[in-house]
Amino acid sequence: MDSLVPGGTLGVVGGGQLGRMLAEAASPLGVDVVVLDPTPDCPACPPAADQLVADFDDPDALASLAERADVVTYEIELADADALDALDAPVHPAPDSLRTTGDKLTEKRALADAGLPVPSFREVESEAALRDAFDDLGSPLMLKARRGGYDGRGNHVAATVSDAVDYFDDLTGLVAEELVDFERELSVIGVRGDGERDAFPVVENVHEDEILRETTAPARTDDATVERARDVALDVLDALDGRGVFGIELFELDGDVLVNEIAPRPHNSGHYTIEGARTSQFEQHVRAVLGLPLGSTELRGPTAMANLLGTGAERPATLDGADEALSVETAALHWYGKEQVRPLRKMGHVTASGDDTEEALARARTARDALDFQ
Repeated sequence: MDSLVPGGTLGVVGGGQLGRMLAEAASPLGVDVVVLDPTPDCPACPPAADQLVADFDDPDALASLAERADVVTYEIELADADALDALDAPVHPAPDSLRTTGDKLTEKRALADAGLPVPSFREVESEAALRDAFDDLGSPLMLKARRGGYDGRGNHVAATVSDAVDYFDDLTGLVAEELVDFERELSVIGVRGDGERDAFPVVENVHEDEILRETTAPARTDDATVERARDVALDVLDALDGRGVFGIELFELDGDVLVNEIAPRPHNSGHYTIEGARTSQFEQHVRAVLGLPLGSTELRGPTAMANLLGTGAERPATLDGADEALSVETAALHWYGKEQVRPLRKMGHVTASGDDTEEALARARTARDALDFQ
């Protein structure tokens, strides 16, 4: 396909914060965005040209989206790969990539078959299979729902069968992984364009309760690990299909890396690129799926990102403390415009830069702590 010149339309399945930031990145390129999302006036609405209010797998709504778009992409794994395959418009990344990464067992098998390093894993479809997994991989195990999990939902560390039953109820549709004693969590935003590929710098992540809290760019690790992580990320791109950015989560241990999970879309750990890289992951995704030349992935300087996560009972969203947060040197605030605060819901993020990673992280934390949306 020829690259899409300004004046075209990008259709996006999903209208959350990722859709919002994709629309913000598409606008300067002269590209309109239409999103499909079941929530009226979703976060992507203000910067997007229009919204189709429908479920992510609604075939008629998807067909309408394809009719209005030159290219279709997605910002949520709840999109239906089979329905996307049936569309007349080009879809990137390829639905096959969504099909692979949308099932954690299929993803692990595909990576292992490609010779990529992954934690040891087993399929779990019964109590007997789980007992075998404990015997083979040790205890405790990381148990994951094969489909539908996100932001830690559907992931559980279990030491016994009864523990697993208490969390999952039904011991089918699971994958068991060895619990990796990693030194640090890393990630790379890889990107494949039209005949080219690249990767953003290797970054370091901190999770709590399976939810990303902070990202530091570059990662505070040695050069050999950075080179290894980048090489593995580029090999992951070769194992998937279609154009776009891919969030590649890694574990660092014993001087090597293991692939944890992959998202065929912009990723929370790449939000730092908006201020911290020459080209943001969102502009890069727009460029890639439209067949435009890729931008530079170079880091402008040490940058940190801190998520703004909801706590307490569900309630209308308000935001206080922006003046204080924005008074922090180099701090940037991204508020996603969600109407309701919920426990651990991603309401926004802040970034900051500095002369080194420690200064950048301290500034990001100061800005985050100044904000009150509870």
